Amino acid sequence: MSDVTPEFLSIDPADLPASDAYAIMLHCVAPRPIAFVSTLSADGIPNLAPFSYFMAGGANPPSVVISPTTRPDGSKKHTQTNIEATGEYVINVVTAAIAEQMNQTSADYPEGYSEWEPSGLHPLAAVKVKPARVAESPLAIECRLHTVVGHGTGPLSANYIIGEIVQFHVRKDLLREDGRIDARRVGYVARMGGSWYAHAEPENMFELARPAAPNL
Repeated sequence: MSDVTPEFLSIDPADLPASDAYAIMLHCVAPRPIAFVSTLSADGIPNLAPFSYFMAGGANPPSVVISPTTRPDGSKKHTQTNIEATGEYVINVVTAAIAEQMNQTSADYPEGYSEWEPSGLHPLAAVKVKPARVAESPLAIECRLHTVVGHGTGPLSANYIIGEIVQFHVRKDLLREDGRIDARRVGYVARMGGSWYAHAEPENMFELARPAAPNL
């Protein structure tokens, strides 16, 4: 370690506006996978929107979590409203090939307007849920709502949507001879802080085997 201790700015989030805390957090929690979520409104209107507050849960049963934060005006995002109304959604994996189309759907479209058309992406029928999956996405998961857990109130508060995975879709060209997915073939895109993204290119990927515990 260097003899010179680097200087740090220590910040209490309680002293910041929520928007400033949000901006710092996005750099601290990065890169983040992007959940490209397809839903239907109670009236059957399709919606497609990306969320980088996205994580895997357990595997028994398999589950995932997304968190559409509350809007600046205190209202819920359309994706959350739709999931609460129907209990169903599809999460599509974002790759470099569809990054621009994904970004197009992040615009603040009015309620009742479908993002599918301006995105240029194509819907494919799901198996167990009504919302469509994205044909151009190589990996997709169909979900049913388990529960929504709120944390905080007002703008930028969290809404943890926990979903149970009921169906996987895996494009066959991602598979190795042993039937496992080869991460180098996917072309993952991740969200960083600000307007930055990262692309998981094979030459920048590496493996680390989990070590055995030492004899203590």
